[in-house]
Amino acid sequence: MKVTGQSMPFGGGTRTRVLLLLQLLGASYARELSRLLEQPVSVVQKALASLERDALIAAQTVGRARLFRLNPRYFALTELEAYVERLAEADRDLSGRAATLRRRPRRTGKPR
Repeated sequence: MKVTGQSMPFGGGTRTRVLLLLQLLGASYARELSRLLEQPVSVVQKALASLERDALIAAQTVGRARLFRLNPRYFALTELEAYVERLAEADRDLSGRAATLRRRPRRTGKPR
């Protein structure tokens, strides 16, 4: 099962899928989320802004970029994580894309 237009427990498909990815990845940047969701960066940034306004996620500035993650101070964090984890199990396509994401930098001088 894939989270579709019919399954929008967090107000919108993009908002829901952003939360799924943040649960799967731990933390991420808007551009990385945009690539995984195959959505324009502006759409993902709008979803991130609304989730941040609702205090579901928190951002941290790293250099010039903002790193997003589930808000560790959210009053129902344990329940939110459990619910989002359960939703992620149903979206195998998104889970697969998140699993194949390279999370560490390439060794200096290594040929491509």
